[in-house]
Amino acid sequence: MERAHSLLLNEEACSQLGDHQRATFVFEWLNHLKKLLPAAERANVRHNQRRLTEQLSGVLIGSPGPPTRRLLAHCLALLYRLGDPFTASLLVDRCNDIIRSRDDSPSGLPTRLAAITVLGSVFEQLGRLLLGSFKETLMNLLKAMKSAESQGRYETMRSLEKILRGLGVSAAPCHRDVYKAARTCLADRSMAVRRAAAECLLELQREAVFLWTSELENVSTLCFRALDGSNYSVRVSVSRLLGTLLAAAVEPRQPTAVPRQSGRGRSSLEEAMDLLSGGFLRGGAGFLRARGDMLKGTSSVSKEVRIGVTQSCVFFVSLLGSSWLEVNFPVLLSLLMELASHLRATQTAGDAAVTRRCVSFILRSTVSSLLGEKAQTNAAKHICSAVATQQQAVGEQRERRRVDTVT
Repeated sequence: MERAHSLLLNEEACSQLGDHQRATFVFEWLNHLKKLLPAAERANVRHNQRRLTEQLSGVLIGSPGPPTRRLLAHCLALLYRLGDPFTASLLVDRCNDIIRSRDDSPSGLPTRLAAITVLGSVFEQLGRLLLGSFKETLMNLLKAMKSAESQGRYETMRSLEKILRGLGVSAAPCHRDVYKAARTCLADRSMAVRRAAAECLLELQREAVFLWTSELENVSTLCFRALDGSNYSVRVSVSRLLGTLLAAAVEPRQPTAVPRQSGRGRSSLEEAMDLLSGGFLRGGAGFLRARGDMLKGTSSVSKEVRIGVTQSCVFFVSLLGSSWLEVNFPVLLSLLMELASHLRATQTAGDAAVTRRCVSFILRSTVSSLLGEKAQTNAAKHICSAVATQQQAVGEQRERRRVDTVT
């Protein structure tokens, strides 16, 4: 395998190997090429670029597996970034042709997935140099995704995330199209597709102001539904997305004239906590379903949703920072105490236990990690005061019941 360690693929040695050995040989060559290209002289890269492109294109149409196609995409993106970038549009056109093809053979799917992966990496590295091919590529990816299987939807979401990262604000005319596609994938049956959609939306919100203004409530509801039945990786990605959007709504990164869907006379913190509380108490269910479950004494909100909402709250506060938390801690604590004592959050002993653990986790993860010693002392005083108030209220309620029983 040492013969694979060169800038160009040793095709003579590769042709003498069996199928499985050849795949390993190509993989090791790509892995070495990934390390060699950044260290090579640009003149040498440009000198070998044409031949390298042909060899890498051969790997592209050779039905590569997932590890190989990721290395292939990375190497092609590096090659065009370090070499001559102006021929990259030819590669983009070729990848688009592969995605448009109706080849349903066993080798067709891996080739299409590799083409999707390559498009994402090339756009991420070259960015605005490929702006002329962006709209056609995006429409092609979105059209192909409608009939794609879960693996295709996953790779498309990953590529869209990279394309958005590479183009930045230049992709603004198509932000709504990406949002509609990611919104559908956020409720996908496949956990990998949900996670990829959440990460795509996380990249989209950097430039798409409407996600944390006019569409904030809709995206929040989608996040609650995505958390239902989710695994750990999905919960982390969706929680980071929701927490980031809420933090941007409370303290906007850029001025905007788009109004938020909010009530009168209420602060942004209360709006954000209302959204989180709604998810914690009702999940992604509608009002009628949640009301019916409450009347029957059951809970329609899964433990995964409540854990995800808890993580979102931690991300939300962490992004706003220690100074914000120190100033707004009394209000935040009051809202958390209201949540912990809500009837819908304590319908059963299990629900009450989960709620207590979630509120404790929020306080522990924010106060202990963000605040200094003096601020922690003040926070502890507020917590003690809130606990004393709750105990007094419980004591008064018990006394009233005792008096009513005696009389």
